[in-house]
Amino acid sequence: MDKALERFTLGDRPTPAFIQEMRTRYPTEPEVDQLFVRKMRRRAGPEYARLSMDELQACIERMLEALGITSYTLGNLRWFTGGVSKIQLGFDLEWADPDIGRRSERMVVRMDPNEGSNTTSRLREYELLKAFDGSVPVPRPFWLDREGDWFPEPALVYEFAEGVTKPTATSSGQVSGMGTVFGPELRAKLAPQFMEQLARIHTFDLDAHRFESMTAPSVGTTQSAEWQLNRALRIWEEDRCEDLPLMDVAAAWLKTNMPKLDVVSVVHGDYRSGNFLFNEQTGRISAWLDWERGHLGDRHRDLAWTTHPSFGHYGEDGRTYYICGLVPHDEFYDRYTEASGLSVDPARLEYYRILNCFQIIASVTATATRVARLGKSHQDVMLTRVKGMESITGLELVRLLKEKL
Repeated sequence: MDKALERFTLGDRPTPAFIQEMRTRYPTEPEVDQLFVRKMRRRAGPEYARLSMDELQACIERMLEALGITSYTLGNLRWFTGGVSKIQLGFDLEWADPDIGRRSERMVVRMDPNEGSNTTSRLREYELLKAFDGSVPVPRPFWLDREGDWFPEPALVYEFAEGVTKPTATSSGQVSGMGTVFGPELRAKLAPQFMEQLARIHTFDLDAHRFESMTAPSVGTTQSAEWQLNRALRIWEEDRCEDLPLMDVAAAWLKTNMPKLDVVSVVHGDYRSGNFLFNEQTGRISAWLDWERGHLGDRHRDLAWTTHPSFGHYGEDGRTYYICGLVPHDEFYDRYTEASGLSVDPARLEYYRILNCFQIIASVTATATRVARLGKSHQDVMLTRVKGMESITGLELVRLLKEKL
């Protein structure tokens, strides 16, 4: 069989030998490893089938019964838009809380489709929301369906957070919140919070908190970079449908230049515009969402991601570039250091810029393409649209590599 055709077939119907080969070649955190194994073992399974509202209600009722909640009123079940890689549904619940008595909440179910464009852990997301509740604006988590016992897939239930991701009076902003234009007034209110809350995440007291789903890499070693690189390499090798020489060049450079870790931080993984909600009247950030890429590791992974060119835009003067539409590029790192007390290493920043480009291409060219082709997700149209990021990100990756090679 032709090698390209063989790889294409293995991606659709991976053998146990292929799965084990990926695990051996690209070792990473235990939780991440198990997620990828689960994904590949289920790859040849059925296509995505949308839940009906009756089916969703039955799932919620099954969850409440398992939790011992017998006296409740359930209503206003509805689908939410958004969520490129996750299914999101809303419902209202009134119930008798044994600790505080009768209460009423608007809630969100956040659930995997059969297979998403990002293979991530609901347990990890649940743990991070619990950890930061009270220190960073996050929706309060209620319950976790870790193994898909109540819902068709692993799911997280948390409170509905009020707010918008962009000004309602403008149509600015591209897919998934990229390039959002907030305008001078909102920018002045949101930017200080944006920087302060990133600093709080990166300086979270890990000595006072333990995470079941996340393993801390060792300071003074390249373990953090290796785990994140292997995660991206595994995505690429498991999901790609084609060869791309640029990715081979990038992978070789990334393997050779892994930086050592100086401080272990909580890394949000997708800290940018489009992933926070805010109140337009007060200009206050009300909730940070999408913690699914969170991990323990190098803060420069977040810094490189947040400052990716796709997420910002030039201001009204046509000259000032705003990171995520909020902070002038030439002020960003100084303001981060002032808020966090942590340094910014240009060399490590450049490494994670290259790794982030590699990861984006792997996600949109390999995983999103295969997931859409196999009908595994509720967002087939969106997944095929984001493939357009490949050419832009590829040019950025070429530029970065030329400076290094």
